[in-house]
Amino acid sequence: PNHFAIHDPFLLVGVQCNGWSVHVPSDVTGELGKMVILPCTFTHPYKTFDRALTAIWRIKEPYNGTVVFKCVSQSSSELCRTAISHKNKYKLLGNPRHKDLSIRVDNLTWGDSERYFCRVELAGDIHDKYESRNGIKLHVIAAPRIINITVSSNRDHTFQAHCTAEGEPAPILSWTGPPYSNLSSSSSSSHRVTRELRSLTHDGKYTCTATNSHGRAEGAVYFYRFRASDSSSFMILIFVPLGIKVVILLVILSFTVFSR
Repeated sequence: PNHFAIHDPFLLVGVQCNGWSVHVPSDVTGELGKMVILPCTFTHPYKTFDRALTAIWRIKEPYNGTVVFKCVSQSSSELCRTAISHKNKYKLLGNPRHKDLSIRVDNLTWGDSERYFCRVELAGDIHDKYESRNGIKLHVIAAPRIINITVSSNRDHTFQAHCTAEGEPAPILSWTGPPYSNLSSSSSSSHRVTRELRSLTHDGKYTCTATNSHGRAEGAVYFYRFRASDSSSFMILIFVPLGIKVVILLVILSFTVFSR
């Protein structure tokens, strides 16, 4: 782990600074949609301390980064009362009076992949303010998830399918189904990938599979073209997510009850 202290108003780097130190891991990993704990402990040179204490967490950069959490304890007999909790997703786990500023981050989103810096401020001497210098890099990971499958037509009346999935690491997408189609792929962000299946010429089921080191997901589309007696054509497209069996079962049960 990193052991750094930042001393206001001057920058002092080291394992300890006049009895002060801040201890944080360099990296923490959390899963999308779940919670993660960001540990932070510190030391100070006082045998006892009963003055007001403030705990702060900020993101992006030390000193000037956006404050996402702040709590204040007026005395050793008072709990640290939350003053700031961005989107109400940050909760204090540690006890600052016991030199522990650890927090919990709930309902992780892609936007939470930031660098976090913990800071403690003790009332009184202006120099009693210390902050982790390198901070903690939070990595948000996720198993693949198919978020969209579409089929569209061009002006030349050819069809192509698009599959979009997200995950971290960015998933690898593959298509399976009727032959004679060309593949191309593009990535729209670090955790979202789209793969295109060009020139759909055969009716049937086309399945998109997304994989990464944390899991696998599938989605499918049924592509059928029918020709009417007047030679006009129309197309039936059915998007089939992974849980379609449940939907089919519910339809069958509803039809049975209605028939009775």
